[in-house]
Amino acid sequence: MSERKVLQKYYPPDFDPSKVARTPKHLRNAGPKTLPVIRLMAPFSMKCTSCGEYIYKGRKFNARKEITEEKYLNISIIRFYIKCTACSSEITFKTDPKNTDYRCERGAKRNFEAWRDPGSLELNETDEQRLDRLEREEAEAAEEEERNAMEELEGKMEESKLEMAVADALDEIRTRNARVERGEKGGLEKEDAALRKGREDMDVMRRREEEELEEKAREAFRRENVERVRLEELERIREGEKEQEEAPGTTHSFEKVSRPRKVNSIPLVKKAVPVVAKPPEVAPTPVMLGGLGLAAYGSDDEDD
Repeated sequence: MSERKVLQKYYPPDFDPSKVARTPKHLRNAGPKTLPVIRLMAPFSMKCTSCGEYIYKGRKFNARKEITEEKYLNISIIRFYIKCTACSSEITFKTDPKNTDYRCERGAKRNFEAWRDPGSLELNETDEQRLDRLEREEAEAAEEEERNAMEELEGKMEESKLEMAVADALDEIRTRNARVERGEKGGLEKEDAALRKGREDMDVMRRREEEELEEKAREAFRRENVERVRLEELERIREGEKEQEEAPGTTHSFEKVSRPRKVNSIPLVKKAVPVVAKPPEVAPTPVMLGGLGLAAYGSDDEDD
């Protein structure tokens, strides 16, 4: 490898360095700068004007890149050359730094995009209008941030006030409990006043509820309401009487039922005796019984 490395150069005896015309690289006029083939994707959807083939956004191509002499705000505009996938016709498009986009130049037509309305103000505005719009948007954003900061600060202040109020209430409760434990007069008086106030509030609320109930009772027991209730009660009683009449032989639970009495566990049944007409009275005749000379019972000769 050492023999390949040249440390010395040979200059012939008739070499004249003044005859060698050299121009600096940045002063050479080499024409348009063409770079090697690069790999890119279609920046927008387009339609080929030669064959009508649709080329969608994001499709990859081997393109040639050319840096043109056009500039916008000292930004060089670059042109790209691609070929149609169907008919291999050449399609060119350039960068558009003014609108931060690409512009189709020839060989194809860009498809319509709703968000790129040609009549929109943003696409047709001048540089001054664009600068004014950007400044206005920045001012609105700064104002919004300041407003949010103020709202956050107000929220923090409200939270701090609430915390202070809670802390004061806790301190008051602690001091009151301490006074009650020590039995101080002032603390007991405050406790009594608080209890008295609570009782008075309860009495007022109870009195108010009673008044409301009385008012409702008066409203319910008006004359027309009483008459209506009386009529309904009379109708209910009549309906009950009709039901009792329609149900014969029914014995109510509250009626007294007669039961036969028991003597020595033998029931006594009273036999029905037929009633016979009494014959006319005839003077009885004495009858002799067994020759004893006794008259019949109930005769007129009883005294004899």
